[in-house]
Amino acid sequence: MDSGSDQSSLDAARLGDKLAQLANQAGIRQWDIGVGCSTDSSVQVDRGEAKQLKGAQRSSSTVRVWNDANLIGITSTTDLSEAGLARALEGAKAASAFGNPQETPNFSPLATAPLPILEQPLCPSLGILNLLSTLKQAEAELLARHSALSSVPYNGLAERRSKRIYLNSEGACRQQQLTTASVYLYALAEQPGRKPRSSGAVRLAYGAADLDLAGCINEAAERTIAHLDYGPIPTGRYTCVFSPEAFLDLIGAFSSLFNARAVLDGVSLSSRESLGQQLAVPFLSIYDNGLHPANIGASSFDGEGTPTRRLSLVEGGMLSHFLHSEATARAFGVEPTGHAGMGAKVSVGANWFEVGPTPGSDGGASGLDRLAASHNGDQGLVLIDSLSALHAGVKASQGSFSLPFDGWWIRHGEQRSIEAATVAGDIRTVLQTLLGFEGQAKVTPDGLCPWVWVEGLAVTGEA
Repeated sequence: MDSGSDQSSLDAARLGDKLAQLANQAGIRQWDIGVGCSTDSSVQVDRGEAKQLKGAQRSSSTVRVWNDANLIGITSTTDLSEAGLARALEGAKAASAFGNPQETPNFSPLATAPLPILEQPLCPSLGILNLLSTLKQAEAELLARHSALSSVPYNGLAERRSKRIYLNSEGACRQQQLTTASVYLYALAEQPGRKPRSSGAVRLAYGAADLDLAGCINEAAERTIAHLDYGPIPTGRYTCVFSPEAFLDLIGAFSSLFNARAVLDGVSLSSRESLGQQLAVPFLSIYDNGLHPANIGASSFDGEGTPTRRLSLVEGGMLSHFLHSEATARAFGVEPTGHAGMGAKVSVGANWFEVGPTPGSDGGASGLDRLAASHNGDQGLVLIDSLSALHAGVKASQGSFSLPFDGWWIRHGEQRSIEAATVAGDIRTVLQTLLGFEGQAKVTPDGLCPWVWVEGLAVTGEA
């Protein structure tokens, strides 16, 4: 980043004027740019001592240029000076000669539409030394919760100040400033003659001073301690109860179900004809809602300048909408939904899920009533607290998964941590065999979800 393009001085309108002038001089009629810059500070500790202190200023910008044949060229730069922008425009113009005629995104028709108003306070930075002392204290408090807690090997406290900009040659001018902070604490418990056990918690806020440190410490301690008394589980089929975090991870791993880009590329379980078809039990609804007040770090617009909005994906068990960029929306004859990245071939991705019962339904309560006593039997049920190896154990285009998990086996009224096991199934079967929801929906970094009961999943435990 050059000296004149730090976050305090970077203004979208002035940048747009500069780009318009440079593009005109280069004979470029159609262009756009996405800019992101941030100032980050983070710390890690190890048994009361500083393990890592990091501070960084980052910037990146992506410039796209369309030539007279409507082919697109793209280039990236970190130099937002006049000379740097001129080179980026010229580079993108030259690259457009090699553009893919099968991939010709246009400007979003909503790139100049009004943006939603987000209540996002800009919080002052605590500074890296204050972050360090705060994390040291949190680590000490967590280790003091139980004699078996030997260390907190994975931990971090960070704060960020960032700015995003989107501009195009048709007058779109978007910018957003944001401050965010995060803390994570993953404890390790060790006992003589027993396997080490670990678990943790994460908290997000707009400023480091507002982080729920006490809640993060309590949750990390409780979850880790709850896994100390562990034992094997026989291989078999079990009724499984997913924690909000685990179920959101599973939905996220199969988000290609709702992704129009994946549908067009032939790598989704859905097709064009899937819209309006029954995907899940009739009491399930799923929304993508990047505007939810609990979504720390929400963006008011996507990589193409399209406003973010709440979008129904599954309503009453039926697939109701896909996530779209400008190009996929044009292919489907609909409006963009605010889920695009930026590139020559624009990516599409989810923002923040809301999962729960369809309004007006009983949320599967009748199904749960029939299972009220199931945990007292010999088979019992399995509580899945967290899933692992999602990158390796999920075959999104086939619908299958086989994932290690941490959780508990409940039977005869007693709950015991599971030593080691995997859960396997097919996402379509999971969605069609949901038994119901339990408890209030919980806010997590990835979305909002209650506990979810699923019938008859394969659990592989002891040999």
